[in-house]
Amino acid sequence: METVPKSMRLHIALFGRTNVGKSSFLNMISGQQAAITSPIPGTTTDVVEKTMELLPLGPVVFLDTAGIDDTSELGAERIKRTMRVFTRADIVVILCEAGVWGAPEERILSEAKERKIPVVAVVGKADLRAPDAAFLNLLHEKGISSVAVADNLSPARREACVADFKRALIDCCPEDFLAVPPLIGDLLPPGGLAALIVPIDLEAPKGRLILPQVQTIRDALDADTAALVVKEREYPAMLARLKTPPDLAVCDSQVVDKMVADTPPEVPCTTFSILFARLKGDMILMARGAAAIVALKPTDKVLIAEACSHHAVSDDIGRVKIPRWLRRYAGEGLQVDVSAGRDYPENLSEYKLVIHCGGCMLNRREVLSRIQAAARAGVPVTNYGMCISFVQGVLERVLTPFPEALAAFREARQAVEAARR
Repeated sequence: METVPKSMRLHIALFGRTNVGKSSFLNMISGQQAAITSPIPGTTTDVVEKTMELLPLGPVVFLDTAGIDDTSELGAERIKRTMRVFTRADIVVILCEAGVWGAPEERILSEAKERKIPVVAVVGKADLRAPDAAFLNLLHEKGISSVAVADNLSPARREACVADFKRALIDCCPEDFLAVPPLIGDLLPPGGLAALIVPIDLEAPKGRLILPQVQTIRDALDADTAALVVKEREYPAMLARLKTPPDLAVCDSQVVDKMVADTPPEVPCTTFSILFARLKGDMILMARGAAAIVALKPTDKVLIAEACSHHAVSDDIGRVKIPRWLRRYAGEGLQVDVSAGRDYPENLSEYKLVIHCGGCMLNRREVLSRIQAAARAGVPVTNYGMCISFVQGVLERVLTPFPEALAAFREARQAVEAARR
């Protein structure tokens, strides 16, 4: 549980007014000093992340935010960072005090409802003022079905508060977290074999594999199947040693053209990045988005959205290779912007296409939020694996394990090509 990646954890965001007790509540839930507390308003200046195991929910990440009503000199910037947390929150927790509900709480509730994020209300400082029936009814009238009451007087009462809070979280835990799409297990028959082609290049971390590859291996094992891991140069020789072909081949997108050429036509194949389009995002929408590459012109702008903030290497996939391949396809004048880490442009309307990474470092909620932001701006979205496979001319082949995505891509491509005539 303690080593589960943040991206695979339930993200629970704590919102509220300045000095309402968000950090104290986080410390009570975690049983340790996870956040600095002080009677001075504005103590929390940036988002504080606390990973923990919260049974029976399992591995979670708490996101402690600055006060939504911060009026200090840096208040506007703090509030801006607080509002960004909505893009990755699976559950929103509004910390409030009994009898106090106004514009700050309404702002949080409205933002959560607009994004369809479930909301839990926690009435804090109940040892000073307990909520009456009228206030609890007000919360329910606001559409908040899960309410917990917190005070910090005695160990027994703290334990009861934590139990109430857990029950509230379970009651509203989003279905898309409880029913995460599989990575690879449903693509293999019982006892099947997946051949995983893993390049060891400049971007490969020393002494280990990258997260998507590790998660794919684990998912294959969880499905009672086997994974054969091999580098791209040794892949043909390894295939020749097998008595029967693998049931599926999966490769790093950078070697997709070689993998397709080496894989027998009857063997389904795809890429790790395309697997993550299903796990973390909206595969159908991203398949449609890949068709937008057909219409790119040398005067257009494209955004590369990279969730990692790693130091770029000389042949970096997002900053070097994809822009190079796109310019070969659309023309050398194509402008390619790159956003990294949690930076994501607020105004996407200037772009003709957003190409997102696999999203292994983001939770599903944040990837979907980014996709939705592009959709609201009328900008198509695809991801690294689909983009690279398209410009290499093999996208239809690597979408064959996903018939609905393949059909969506073909339909979108026909529409784009018809519009260009």
